[in-house]
Amino acid sequence: MNVALMINLVYIASAVLFVFGLKMLSSPATARKGNMVSAIGMFLAVVITLINKEVIAYHWIVIGIAIGAVIGALAARLVAMTQMPEMVAIFNGFGGIASLLVGWGAYHAASQSDLFTMVTIVLSVLIGGVTFSGSLIAFGKLSEIINSKAVVFAGQKFLNGFIVLAILAAAVYFCINPGQSYNIFIGIMVAALILGVMAVIPIGGADMPVVISLLNSYSGLAACAAGFVIQNNILIVSGALVGASGIILTNIMCKAMNRSLANVLFSGFGSASAAKGKDGEQGEVKPITAEDAYLILEAAGSVVFVPGYGMAVAQAQHAVRELGELLEENGCEVKYAVHPVAGRMPGHMNVLLAEANVPYDQLVEMDDINPQLPLTDVCVVIGANDVVNPAAREDESSPIYGMPIINVDHARTVFVLKRSMASGFAGIQNPLFFKENTRMLFGDAKASITNLVAEFKG
Repeated sequence: MNVALMINLVYIASAVLFVFGLKMLSSPATARKGNMVSAIGMFLAVVITLINKEVIAYHWIVIGIAIGAVIGALAARLVAMTQMPEMVAIFNGFGGIASLLVGWGAYHAASQSDLFTMVTIVLSVLIGGVTFSGSLIAFGKLSEIINSKAVVFAGQKFLNGFIVLAILAAAVYFCINPGQSYNIFIGIMVAALILGVMAVIPIGGADMPVVISLLNSYSGLAACAAGFVIQNNILIVSGALVGASGIILTNIMCKAMNRSLANVLFSGFGSASAAKGKDGEQGEVKPITAEDAYLILEAAGSVVFVPGYGMAVAQAQHAVRELGELLEENGCEVKYAVHPVAGRMPGHMNVLLAEANVPYDQLVEMDDINPQLPLTDVCVVIGANDVVNPAAREDESSPIYGMPIINVDHARTVFVLKRSMASGFAGIQNPLFFKENTRMLFGDAKASITNLVAEFKG
């Protein structure tokens, strides 16, 4: 069989596995299998690519495989589930820099300088550069190496617009005169890296789920462009799949916050100037002890857990699952309400609950749980803030007004587990804390849940 034909046939099989794997990732029950199916597809694509006659340096490939395998194994073993958002961000960045380097290398190796080839090289370098530097900033914000608040300054939008126009002008000139414009090419790469930084710094921590999914889309588009550069069909297909799914996920995240993508990218949400609305305490909080909370939970017929990033920070997911099992043994109906943008990446809470082996059928989406909350005895809010903030319904001056939330305040009793009265990512006060039916259980979420577990067992 012709080698080129065999390679393309395996590429088709890999593409089919990618599609089926991606479909399976849409459900928590099949997500692990979907991940494995997609991984098998990528493994086949990599192996069959290695028999390509154009591969001339296997020793570098072997070295790269060895280094990558060690890094991957260490990441899988050592990176905590709570660090998944920043790991996803850095992986997006690696995809971007890989595409940039492919485009850069292809420019030096190009035997022809036709317009199409030059356009694909510029796109690969441009999108890859923006993805790489933007992902590094996202990583820094998520890991709190740098301040997670939006960074805005006078003339910022004008400066960003100038950078974009300069890149476009330079790209046109380069594509028309590729052989005489290497300095212009380097300038495009540098400007793309700067644009990535400038595009992400004005985005606050509250919008990180959107940023993660958008950068994921960028990394796919960069890979797709790189596929056109080196004329590799499976890279084009896989990049297009990642790019399209990232855009779809970004749209879902925006709808979950009732905001447009432009508002997310350019509003400076989370900055000091953007955080308006009612500030300061709006009433008197009513603290509760674990012993008193136990008495209420012990008598409850229905309990809904609402996890947030605080659960991730405290690594309380296993303790939450244990408490849920004890409540069920006590005859209580237990559910877990997950907001689409809870946490710092899409599906963050789903990932943590799945890691703790919470049954998939107990995970309920926001639109399905809200009608049930008025009949719910107790809602236990674990570190969530903005996604349960009634100001989204009640305060028109609030930055999050109009954002769909989980209406935990409609439940008969609400327990809010927090370390302090500090505001969430949005930087605004939460009137839920002062509601008549709300009780504040202060302290580390894992310690609080563990104390409740001890009360049930004791």
